[in-house]
Amino acid sequence: MKRLSILLFVLFLVACQSQAGAGVVNTYTNIGAVELNNMLAEKDFVFVNVHIPFEGDIAATDLSIPFDEITDPDNLAQLPADKNAKIVLYCRSGRMSEIAANALVALGYTNIWNLDGGMIEWERQGFEIIGK
Repeated sequence: MKRLSILLFVLFLVACQSQAGAGVVNTYTNIGAVELNNMLAEKDFVFVNVHIPFEGDIAATDLSIPFDEITDPDNLAQLPADKNAKIVLYCRSGRMSEIAANALVALGYTNIWNLDGGMIEWERQGFEIIGK
């Protein structure tokens, strides 16, 4: 019940944000698997797997936080306090990380990146998933 309440609250915040802000749109950036692989060579971000249940990681993952618990205060405490810090999210297909990205943007995070297509696209491009 707590998870559902949190998720509904986050969805409410996202909906409100999309209607507020007269022209100011906070959003996240989608990236492809090849671009992410290039970014990992000079990693300057917090890398978060938000997929549940666990189905493996991309190497260099820093945190695993369930997408539907990303706004829980204990989980937010694991993220950088600076809401301008770069955070890259991913999941298996991209859907859970989109939800988490929207939730973080609704909370004022400004430098959120999402792996478009998730681990499926990562593997399709020939990259490895570890620990599955």
